[in-house]
Amino acid sequence: MECLCVPKNEKAKNMPYQAETYSVTVDPQNPDPQVMALAGQVIVDGGLVAFPTETVYGLGANALSEAAVAHIFEAKQRPSNDPLIVHIETVAQLETVAIEIPSITQKLADAFWPGALTFILKKRPEIPANVTAGRDTVAVRLPAHLIAQRLIHKAGVPIAAPSSNLFSRPSPTTAYHVLADLDGHVDVILDGGSTQIGVESTIIDLTSEIPTVLRPGGVTLEALREHLPTVAFRPQHITEDDIAAAPGTLLKHYSPHATVKVFKGEEKAVYEAMRHEAATDIKQGKQVGILAQDNEALEFAKLDVQIVLIGKTSQAMAAALFAGMRALDNSKVDVILARAPQETGLGLALYDRLMRAAEGHIMEVG
Repeated sequence: MECLCVPKNEKAKNMPYQAETYSVTVDPQNPDPQVMALAGQVIVDGGLVAFPTETVYGLGANALSEAAVAHIFEAKQRPSNDPLIVHIETVAQLETVAIEIPSITQKLADAFWPGALTFILKKRPEIPANVTAGRDTVAVRLPAHLIAQRLIHKAGVPIAAPSSNLFSRPSPTTAYHVLADLDGHVDVILDGGSTQIGVESTIIDLTSEIPTVLRPGGVTLEALREHLPTVAFRPQHITEDDIAAAPGTLLKHYSPHATVKVFKGEEKAVYEAMRHEAATDIKQGKQVGILAQDNEALEFAKLDVQIVLIGKTSQAMAAALFAGMRALDNSKVDVILARAPQETGLGLALYDRLMRAAEGHIMEVG
């Protein structure tokens, strides 16, 4: 167990965060108390711990330490204008990171916490500026995953954590994905298996006059409107030159190395357009991959393409989306084609991730 200590080497300023990475398998139903205590100490000592949540794997640091938080940006190569989500263990802990908390917060917390919903609230002065990209607001959520909860408890501090991948790459849904991106740049990876939801949390701004969803995610807009009928939806698509109001709202995000092309329109017309695009790319000497629903494979059977199936339901597709992108990247395709899902339920979050992976370029068909 002694392997879970933070290496004591000093890091030069402006250099990438370096660490000897240890990956430890943890039972998600019964996390080993000693492992969790040692991982919590890594957080206290200013190190980085990658851990599973119900959405994706997070890259955690002490949210009250500016220096520790800076390591997140160094390790991920993340721009400083993209804020982080602060993870807490209990609803009562919300007051330790936020102020002027509106009454609707409790209603939403009762309905969706612990879970995949992040609140934007006014921040306490104790929260460092690099957590919030210099804004006076902070993103907060209470994760449902037991390993995440135990880690926060053992650390004894709120944990700032974006997804534990290199910036702008597809989010990690397994410890293997974390290791592929951040080996040598994170102290400990808590391997709790595959994440359940597979896309990040929904982010709702509770500081605006009308509560507004800035990023769709694991909690659907329809579910939110059952409790808050007036909630607005205003997704953010900013550039790296802007300061983001919420994490994960840059236009280019969740992107594989391959070029992503997303097709939207009537089903038969979309398949025809995808086949034509694939054939054109192949003639140009490109390797083509297709992210397909389980029932779509036959539509592309006659093409020399690599197909990754990601399920039939929106829940299955969300769980498999990022892993599918990574699988096609690993097979060295140049182009990834995908059909845009219906923008309802969890499909709205899927559409958002595909749109950002394609840098906003959606090919309207028919």
